[in-house]
Amino acid sequence: MNKKQQSRYARQIRLNKIGEAGQQKLLDATVLIIGMGGLGSPATMYLAAAGVGRIIISDFDRVEDSNLQRQIIHSTKDIGELKALSAKRRLAEINPDCEVTAIDWQLDESELETYATQADLVLDCSDNFPTRFMINRVCVKTGTSLVSGAAIRMEGQIASYIPNSGGPCYQCLYKQAFENTETCEMEGVLSPIVGVIGTMQALQAILILIGEPDKVNGKLMLFDGFAMEWQTVRVPKNGNCTVCSQR
Repeated sequence: MNKKQQSRYARQIRLNKIGEAGQQKLLDATVLIIGMGGLGSPATMYLAAAGVGRIIISDFDRVEDSNLQRQIIHSTKDIGELKALSAKRRLAEINPDCEVTAIDWQLDESELETYATQADLVLDCSDNFPTRFMINRVCVKTGTSLVSGAAIRMEGQIASYIPNSGGPCYQCLYKQAFENTETCEMEGVLSPIVGVIGTMQALQAILILIGEPDKVNGKLMLFDGFAMEWQTVRVPKNGNCTVCSQR
């Protein structure tokens, strides 16, 4: 860590839970983030600002005016731009020392596996169950830690899953029958809700990267933005899970 980095990250380095050793782990880390929407926007910006050395972002959609209510990494001038490229430009403004790789096409499972093997951690900031299930399968197969978030209406949730830890995976919680449930486009979402959950994804990612996975592994946190309440439950490992029970 050079003097410039010591100055830039001084407020984190002063934390006894981080220190120079923890900051160096962030600088050495690679994070893969799927989705540059409402969740991916704050999560990615905070991870870049915190000093994660390399961030791989994946999104094949283009910025629309209806995105701007909550997808704060993009701005009005970015309408029509590929989200991955818009996000990469914004991250360069936040932290030019962060190496950003932008993937602007839809990844198939094999391609996703290739990128997951390059990463220390994956953030699932997608908005549909088929993609979440695919990300989970890949993370279990590659042994890559996963931080999964979701938000709709005035509610959100977040959970982290650490493969090979004896804990659960995402599909221990959600079965294939959830594939055709509602979406934010159908039901709506209040903009700060995705901000809360996306920021929590960044926080949980940092805890895992600095070596504190037990703080979050298998812990499902549910947020009710209208009641202003959090609930936390432990997700049990499903011994019959079709994804992780044999690994």
